[in-house]
This record gives sequence, C-alpha cells and structure tokens, in this order.
Amino acid sequence: MMKFIMENRYQNKTGIIILAAGNSSRLGRPKQLLEYKESTLLKNTVSEALKVENSFVIVVTGSNHDLIEKELNLTDITFSFNSEWENGMSSSIVKGIKELLLLNPDCEQCILAVCDQPFVTVSVFENLIFESNKTKKGIAASAYSETLGTPVLFHKKYFQELLELKGQEGAKKLIKKYAEDVVSVLFEKGNIDIDTEEDYSKLIS
Repeated sequence: MMKFIMENRYQNKTGIIILAAGNSSRLGRPKQLLEYKESTLLKNTVSEALKVENSFVIVVTGSNHDLIEKELNLTDITFSFNSEWENGMSSSIVKGIKELLLLNPDCEQCILAVCDQPFVTVSVFENLIFESNKTKKGIAASAYSETLGTPVLFHKKYFQELLELKGQEGAKKLIKKYAEDVVSVLFEKGNIDIDTEEDYSKLIS
C-alpha cells in the first residue's frame, strides 16, 4: 500500500522544485537554516509547497546538503543533490528538472522556487497555477518590484530549454525570451529575500 501511495504521489501534475543549493556567501552561514516562524526559511518554503494540491516537491541541495537534509528530515519530499552547485543557479535548475522527469516523465508543469523568500505561501504557488490555466500561458511568473521572477511556473514544453541553461543563467532568460507566453502574477513582498545579515535582521525585528 505504501509503495502505491509513493508512486501515486509522483503522478501529480505539478512538480515544485525548491532551489536550496547555494552556500550563502554574502551571509556567511547557511540561509536555508535561518530561524523563521518557529521553523527555518527553507522549511517554511517546503511546508507551503506541500500544501499545493496535486503536486510533489523536490529540494535541490548542494553546499551544506548533509545539514539541510538532516534538518528537514521529511519523507514527503525528494532531495536531489547537485554536486555542481558552484557552477551557478542553472546547474540546480537542470538537476531539479532531471529529477522531476525521473519521478514523473508525464509531469505537466513545474514551479521553480527559492528558499529565501520568507513571504512565500501556498496561495502564491496556487495563483501561478490558476493564472496559467486561465490564460493558457506557458509561463506564469511572480511580479514584484517592477520585475518578474520566482516562484515561476513553466509548462512542460519549456523543460528542454530549462535543461539547456548554463552557468549563471536562471529562469529569467526564458521569461524574457518568451515574453508573449508569460502571465505575470502579483506576489506582494516577493522582493524581500535574505542575502545578508542586515536583510535577516530586518525580517525578524
């Protein structure tokens, strides 16, 4: 029965890939494990992602992966270790998409998220899915501070191009390239992320 439940989980339509591989060089300690809401930044993002119906969650780790996997200690997510995390964001996106296609080759869409947007909620993820379905657009990107960024949803037709990203390229390359196929979805406070001790102090003060 347990095996069926596990297999069934990965037949879900939406894969949520949380990118948590960086070494937080500007912060000087793993931002993924910063205390937040009686939890941690990463755990908060994961717990909100797990509330999305008909989805499964992949966490891409890299630097400090042992610490992070031990801290999360959750059976209902899949960890994917990116040994090439130092090569930039693209390597984690590629790793996440490959893992997603292994778990569910028929997956319809994915959402790429980062671990340091403290105000991300289940509704942010659900709004992306809703707007993509409503508008039939292949990309649904979060809008804040006059830019489009994460979390961002991609239809499966973009998976191959995501797999071809290199170096410091992130999903923004595709958002710009296929602007006519993008719907923007407001994410209030999406501009707040944690890169420095000052950012973190503001968050918890």
